[in-house]
Amino acid sequence: MSTDDRFKKAEFAAMVGVVGNLLLAGIKWWAGIAGNSKALIADAVHSASDVAGSLAVYIGLRAAKQPPDEDHPYGHGKAESIAAIIVAVLLFLVGIEIGKSSIESFFHPISPPTAIAIYAVIFGIVVKEAMFQYKYRLGKKLKSDALIVNAYEHRSDVYSSIAALIGIGAAMFGGMLGIDWLEYGDPVAGVFVSLLVLRMAWKLGAESIHNTLDHVLHDEDTQELRNAVSEVAGVIAINELHAREHGHYLIVDLKISVDPHITVEEGHKVGKNVKKRLLQNPDVQDVFIHINPYNAENDGERVDLT
Repeated sequence: MSTDDRFKKAEFAAMVGVVGNLLLAGIKWWAGIAGNSKALIADAVHSASDVAGSLAVYIGLRAAKQPPDEDHPYGHGKAESIAAIIVAVLLFLVGIEIGKSSIESFFHPISPPTAIAIYAVIFGIVVKEAMFQYKYRLGKKLKSDALIVNAYEHRSDVYSSIAALIGIGAAMFGGMLGIDWLEYGDPVAGVFVSLLVLRMAWKLGAESIHNTLDHVLHDEDTQELRNAVSEVAGVIAINELHAREHGHYLIVDLKISVDPHITVEEGHKVGKNVKKRLLQNPDVQDVFIHINPYNAENDGERVDLT
């Protein structure tokens, strides 16, 4: 898949999230007010925050596809991870607001919600799960942190809607049977929703920050790259190999040893062949190579080319 195709699919998915969340937020808000449900209103706020999240992802994707320039020689791939962090922060703030609103409900007279709230929340669960499956699968395929985080936003909305459904159902049941304490099932569900949202925001934010801080692949994850370098004629030893995650692609920093008796031009040719070989990997965006003269005492065993 070409880079242009990747970004077109990712941007389309982000816009699907914007439009879908706008519709859901409107439906839930109206149904929450009409159906007298604190949990559904909280769920509507959650969906509205997803609009901002999807827009952040869209902007991040647009920035990430810009080619390398003088100020950003490694490209703009981290824009996706930055967008993911923004989404996580928004999600965290929404979780706090939902919890605050639900807790305040315990200190005021309350009446049970009506059936329209049930219908709206079930509709929201179906739509949000479909959006999660679509974005998660596409995010994995395109290796997009932003899309994957945005997908989990939808999944957190599914969980929050399920909690809202249980709370609304309990409150309606309590109202019908005259069990006053069950009527507080609706705000209890709102509190539970807020905890789910906060947990999801923390988890996704931590992962995105980790990816942004020049995370390098572990040795076991770079074995394929090391094997590729070892296959290039003229490489005697791999002194150092760091594959840095830069959004959806890798930047490889490499030090190799060559025969100390060959010319500078011949050593440079070995380096060019190594770079060409590594760039055949679709995940590798760029390679930076330092050529060392091989020293058996310092560089250890030679690469096994057999």
